[in-house]
Amino acid sequence: MSNKNITGRTGKIARAPRVMLYSHDTFGLGHLRRSRALAAAITLADPTATALIMTGSPMAGRFTFPHRVDHVRLPGVTKLADGSYVSQSMDMTIEETTDLRAGLIRATAEQYRPDILIVDKEPTGFRGELLPTLDDLQSKGRARLVLGLRDVLDEPEVLAREWARKGALQATEDFYDEIWVYGLRSIYDPTAGLDLSDKVHSRMYWTGYLRRDLGTVGTPPDQPYVLITPGGGGDGKAMVDQVLAAYEQDPDLAPRAVLVYGPFLSGEDREAFEARVRHLDGRVTTIGFDAEIETLFAGAEGVVSMGGYNTFCEILSFDKRAVIVPRTVPRLEQWIRASRAEDLGLIRMFDEKRDGATAVAMAAAIRNLPRQPLPSQAISAGLLDGLDYVTRRVKVLLARRADQAAE
Repeated sequence: MSNKNITGRTGKIARAPRVMLYSHDTFGLGHLRRSRALAAAITLADPTATALIMTGSPMAGRFTFPHRVDHVRLPGVTKLADGSYVSQSMDMTIEETTDLRAGLIRATAEQYRPDILIVDKEPTGFRGELLPTLDDLQSKGRARLVLGLRDVLDEPEVLAREWARKGALQATEDFYDEIWVYGLRSIYDPTAGLDLSDKVHSRMYWTGYLRRDLGTVGTPPDQPYVLITPGGGGDGKAMVDQVLAAYEQDPDLAPRAVLVYGPFLSGEDREAFEARVRHLDGRVTTIGFDAEIETLFAGAEGVVSMGGYNTFCEILSFDKRAVIVPRTVPRLEQWIRASRAEDLGLIRMFDEKRDGATAVAMAAAIRNLPRQPLPSQAISAGLLDGLDYVTRRVKVLLARRADQAAE
């Protein structure tokens, strides 16, 4: 990372800006990928700034990070079927693991001394692990504290109960200088149902969705193809099964599919799917994980995916016709996002209750992709301005910190 200093308005030498991002990452890739996109945009907009991501994702080491962006890997945790958590690889209780993570976060903040801390989604962090750091940074006046929320969190009633149980509502009131919503209020308000004060609402900014980098991409596979992506893959078994069944049921279904399983699909499920793929004579090809999935998006004729935030942003950014198959458990986040996007004409939602969870229905959805309108035909002003908006807010917050330091 750069250690360059800059000269302030008073003529004093001040160190370059530092932005710390926290993503708890107990499941999937969404939080890390969002933090990575934000860090890249912030450091690109300010060539003197550095960014440090705190992440619990076991996949962090398989991503490349831009110049002046680095990451610290927290000990991983795994969510069990009953909703409880265990340490991913260490012989420690979940309480011991959480204490270790909390200590690492606090120590890193003390050493890195960020000017801004951006927290992804969880106001208190995993099991409250972020609270000591929030209290420390606030009491010392070191950093502006920002809570970043994706466009949809969950059903209002469910979210209200969850935030009350976690103490998230009080933490949002007590600690955060700003709340950034990575979406548009006209599409959905993720805080609906939360009893937030007028003071908090006055600190809330709607950024728009986070556009994905449309710069240089690699060489895509032979075209044409439809990209099939269940995101991280941990909850993508049903969608992958439906797509394979569609190609098995209809020997004339075209174009061919490029299927990215995602790193969290179980090995047993992947082996079973691979056995089926071998009988499809090249009409479906598979990849386990691609850290630069942007290349596959760029070359795709269309997309069939689950409804996670990052995948949705990629569909819009690359202007791809898409069929979204949202999960409905353990939360309705993806279904809410997909249904609102379908209402706006941005994508088509594959709703099992409406369309039927059959191979014939999925084959029809894939075959109809070329006749869908492009998302760009329905995109409204400001929809994809999130990264530009964030970098402007960062500039404002850093200016305020510089003014305080000069006093």
